[in-house]
Amino acid sequence: MIRLSADGKTLHLPALATAHSHAFQFAMRGTAQRPRPQPVAGAKADDFWSWRGQMYKTATELTPESMYAVSRAAFSELRRAGVRTVGEFHYIQHQADGTPYDDRTVMSDVVIQAARENGLRIALLRVAYHRAGPGLPAEAGQRRFCDPDVDLVLADLDRLRAKYAGHADVTFGVAPHSVRAVPPSWLQPLAAYARRHDLPLHMHVAEQIREVEECVAETGKRPLELCADHGMLSPRFVAVHATQLEPAEARMLGEARAFACICPTTERDLGDGLPDLGALRAAGARLCTGIDSHVITDPIDDLRGLETHERLRTRRRVTFGATAPAAPSATPAEELWRSGSIEGAIACGFPDAGGEIAIRRDHPILAFVKDEEALLDAIVFSGQSSMIEA
Repeated sequence: MIRLSADGKTLHLPALATAHSHAFQFAMRGTAQRPRPQPVAGAKADDFWSWRGQMYKTATELTPESMYAVSRAAFSELRRAGVRTVGEFHYIQHQADGTPYDDRTVMSDVVIQAARENGLRIALLRVAYHRAGPGLPAEAGQRRFCDPDVDLVLADLDRLRAKYAGHADVTFGVAPHSVRAVPPSWLQPLAAYARRHDLPLHMHVAEQIREVEECVAETGKRPLELCADHGMLSPRFVAVHATQLEPAEARMLGEARAFACICPTTERDLGDGLPDLGALRAAGARLCTGIDSHVITDPIDDLRGLETHERLRTRRRVTFGATAPAAPSATPAEELWRSGSIEGAIACGFPDAGGEIAIRRDHPILAFVKDEEALLDAIVFSGQSSMIEA
């Protein structure tokens, strides 16, 4: 996996991929990091849902011009950090009041432009969004995400696929946002479209306990069970976060050879919790990583977080390695790098990592690593994106 250059100055590794990104949230840095005023005694503490309110405020203010600018900045950081493939989970489609732009795909187009100008391959994961939750109309901050009919979502995907046909660095995916935002009746047509056109199918799954409880109340099923009932599970399916899965659901992902996309730097920022990666790996589910909210841009930290967060959950060390069905002879560092590079690219619909990145052998982080066999371990468990040559 790791290759030393002929002059001995750089180490070459498969390029990194981030399979789950919300580029516009790059503009939120520094916000939602202080306690909310609590005017009412007993008001709920800050959590995912209070952060979401700030995210809606940021989203509401965007124009096509500012969407392009923030996406370009976010993707520039990803490029410098060694990422060459991004899966952009894109749900800002319309004007702030929900009225479509005259050009319905303009917000997708500016994101794609920003990625390509930074030399990134992009999977534009066109999000389907309809409601605030079971039986609830969209809130004001959600209206620009929403479409009244699933056929409009699929028509936009047809339009985008035709527009970018022949562009090897652009692909598309279908992305029902979550069981909160998409009614059950939409899941089957979205899954059928992805299957018919061999596209990735990404969805936020079981990120929050409340999401699971509301899904059970509406359908009698947990989110992943509902997905399975509507024909969504396959090797194209990517369950983002998967924080609140039961062991049986992990087995369902494994049996389908589906992905769980874990976003450690965002999940710890939002207080989402720790997914049971031991159960997912034992079941044969494939893992990839995502930068998600761009609260910090360090994809090495994200891939390392698969192991280090599992250590926190299990209170033991070295949880990755030879027990993984997908990589029976891989070291933990090799398995983690593959999850953060090749597997992420595959989850986005690309067949490979899209080239290599170079890491300086003389970087101070590696200065005292004398054992060449330990280099990848040092890069994964002690490295930073500053080691990567732009």
